[in-house]
This record gives sequence, C-alpha cells and structure tokens, in this order.
Amino acid sequence: MDRESDLAALTEHGLAFAAAAEAAGSSTAVDSCPGWDVADLVWHLLEVHWFWGVVVAQRISDPNPIEELRRPADDELLDRYREGVAILHAALTTSSDDVSVWTWADDKSVGFVRRRMAQETAVHRWDAENAAGRPWIIPTDLAIDGIDEFLTHFLPDVTDGADPLGGTVHIHTTDEGAHGEWLIVTDDDGEYVVTREHAKGSCALRGSASDILLVLWRRLPLAAIDVVGDADVAARFVGRTNLN
Repeated sequence: MDRESDLAALTEHGLAFAAAAEAAGSSTAVDSCPGWDVADLVWHLLEVHWFWGVVVAQRISDPNPIEELRRPADDELLDRYREGVAILHAALTTSSDDVSVWTWADDKSVGFVRRRMAQETAVHRWDAENAAGRPWIIPTDLAIDGIDEFLTHFLPDVTDGADPLGGTVHIHTTDEGAHGEWLIVTDDDGEYVVTREHAKGSCALRGSASDILLVLWRRLPLAAIDVVGDADVAARFVGRTNLN
C-alpha cells in the first residue's frame, strides 16, 4: 500500500468502524476481543489513534512523558473517537514518511505509523462489524499489505516457552488478480526468515487475503482457510506469536 492509499483507508475504515460500533451498541460483547464490549473497543482505538497522533504531531522520540488520556463517558466515546480519526489523519498528512519518531519497532519513522494505523483500524473495523452481525471482508490490497506487515513486525515476537515451529510455512493468497506469497523458515537459532516467493513448505496456508490476515491475528480459526500438508506445523505457526 502506498501513502495515499493508507491515509484514505484510515479515514474510510476509521469512520466505518464508528458506524459499526454505533449499530452494534456500546454494551454488546466483542467476541473477537474476549472480555471487551463495544465501548471498550471504541475506547481502545480512540486511545491508540490519540497516542500515535501525539507521537507524529510532536515528533516524539521518547513516549514516557506523554500524559495518559482519560476515558470519556460511554455516551461521549463515539464523538471523541471521530474527532480523533480526523486529528490523526491530519498529523500523518502533514508529516513526511521519513520523519524520525519513536515506535516500538526497528522502523522508527512516520511511515511505519501510517501503515500501522491503517492496519490497526481495518482489523478493528472487522471486530466492530462482527459485533454488529454484519460480515465484512478487508479489501484485498489492504489485507495483503497487512499480512506482510504482520510477518515483518509481529511474527518475530514468539510467546515464551512456545514449541519450535518444526517445519516451514508457505502462505498463498487466492484473491483474483492480486496474489501474495511468502515462505517462512527458521534459521539455526530458531529465528524466522521470511521471503516473498513461491515455494513448497511443510504446510501451505491458502485463502483470501482477508481470511489469512484474520487467522494470523487469531480473529478466525485456522479452519477458516485451507491448510495443505502438515497441519501441526500450521497450528504451531499460528499459535506461536505473542499477541498479548
């Protein structure tokens, strides 16, 4: 995804998230985020957008002095949330991607934040639409980029005590006209090595980009996509990432 596409996605899916949350109702449980209701989900994304908006707008290099945002009353959440989407979009729009800011990743740039916010917002829109009982598919290009972002920045964070992968994984999206493929292996130290290529793995994960992304984020079960080959490797692969 390019800069303009990500910024457009942030606004489109950010506002659609609010509409879905409103349709679901603030007290409705969010099954994909156990223990949360819709008000909790709105507060979470409001807080995330606010935090990264501050980081970008103020060129923050150390997040520790940032004052915590107070949670508004539930009947104020959506209005505050929509304001926050606009503020974050403005901060990202007026900042070059190569500007250096604090992030938790190796990539310390506004470009990382821009991509991360488009992805975070899209996945949480899915959460809200699901809570509202309205099935929704993450657009193919956005989902393919989301898989790539997940494999780059989230996959390496393995849960303590997780079993070795014990094989290799090939991911293949099946969307018409826009395919993404990745091969995931582990090196001698057990660290992941990810390449974008067509290759045979111990197992293959095949499905739409949206479904594969949602499986990686553990929003959907592994059974939602096709698994070819060693199903145990596939299950360990999906379950090893620390998403807490």
